[in-house]
Amino acid sequence: MGESYKVAVIGAGIAGLLTARELQREGHHVTVFEKATKVGGNWIYSQRGDTDPLGLDPNREIVHSSLYKSLRTNLPRQAMSFLDYPFLKKEGGDDQRTFPGHEEVLRFIEGFARDFGLMELIQFGHQVIRVELVDEVTHEWVVESRTRETESTWESKEELFEAVVICTGKETEPNISEFPGRDSWPGLQIHSHNYRTPEQFENKVVVLIGNGPSAVDLLKEISPLAKQVHVAVRSSFPMLRVDNYDKAWQHSMIECTHKDGKVVFQDGAIVDADVIIHCTGYKYHYPFLKSNGIVTVDDNRVGPMYKHAFPPSLAPWLSFVGLTNRAVVFRVMELQARWVAKVLSGTVELPSQEAMSSSVEQLYSEMEKKGLPKNHTHGLMEAEVEYASWLAAQLNIKPLKRWKELTVVSIVKGVVQYGENFRDTWDIDKWMQEIDSSD
Repeated sequence: MGESYKVAVIGAGIAGLLTARELQREGHHVTVFEKATKVGGNWIYSQRGDTDPLGLDPNREIVHSSLYKSLRTNLPRQAMSFLDYPFLKKEGGDDQRTFPGHEEVLRFIEGFARDFGLMELIQFGHQVIRVELVDEVTHEWVVESRTRETESTWESKEELFEAVVICTGKETEPNISEFPGRDSWPGLQIHSHNYRTPEQFENKVVVLIGNGPSAVDLLKEISPLAKQVHVAVRSSFPMLRVDNYDKAWQHSMIECTHKDGKVVFQDGAIVDADVIIHCTGYKYHYPFLKSNGIVTVDDNRVGPMYKHAFPPSLAPWLSFVGLTNRAVVFRVMELQARWVAKVLSGTVELPSQEAMSSSVEQLYSEMEKKGLPKNHTHGLMEAEVEYASWLAAQLNIKPLKRWKELTVVSIVKGVVQYGENFRDTWDIDKWMQEIDSSD
């Protein structure tokens, strides 16, 4: 066992729980701060949405969860398992599906927290409002949190830590599509973060912006009730097939909107719409982090960040787990959590600050040469296997055979092949058997 530090973990979702477990295994003294009253993070379903359904009001009351009532996972159970804690179909369980509903995922997360004794590490109902380095020599950080006393009053407290790991995810700050006339358009506009059920769209003319998984799910759920659904996309995605629906049309992006309710698309189509739903993703957002400008968010690039986890000049005392996306994220987060914990204990070493900064600059340079925008920085896609294998090498873990085959890229290919009903028609168990039995 190496060095032992007092470490704050911000968030008790998947990333935070994995991090707490690995820190505890390494002998660190762990406190987890969680705004909600239970574990699960974004997997806690709430019937409520934000008080501002579009998410533009900075003073709105924010609901952390982005789940809609009918949501099922986009990844199979096998891709949501941990190295020593598989996401199994429990005999007699409520949800035996390979792509389960969100309730089943929450049960899995709660079981993980109980089985590894993590509940006693968590301060529930504690919203972190400030994380700041107060002593560079002793690398002391202050974490200020608040708890609700009454409906209108809060009690704040400050605690000192030697290291902080931020595990807050990114599904709370909506990314909103911009187009002329948006702010004066008279209809209802919401972000998919605040969508729960389809009933309110009955007999409405609805415009969906986006072609990701949430747009596909909402199209499927809303179109039977709506008068019309018009989907605005930047590029065609084979999974989103409007020709499967009698009352749905696909367009290019919105050109502009008018005060009389008209929505004009770049392809020249014009519709009188009642609702615009922005299925346009999220922004990384850390309003509590006071780093004197060292850590910034620029067009959804959190940086500078060595291997998506450590700001070079603040490492290892400040780190992030769960920044990466477009990957089998449960696997990646588990490896990141182990890496961070072992770096803090001194059993795994980081390169020098200069070498880490150089690595970050090299990544940025390579992205620029490929014409990739900054907001693709943390999206792994084809780099997923390489990144997971690199993390495994730091930890002396032999990469599993499944890692190479069960990736977000292979799952996207399967989704395209099986279409919007992939969750019920794709025999994942058979695919896994083929992978495990191959040379």
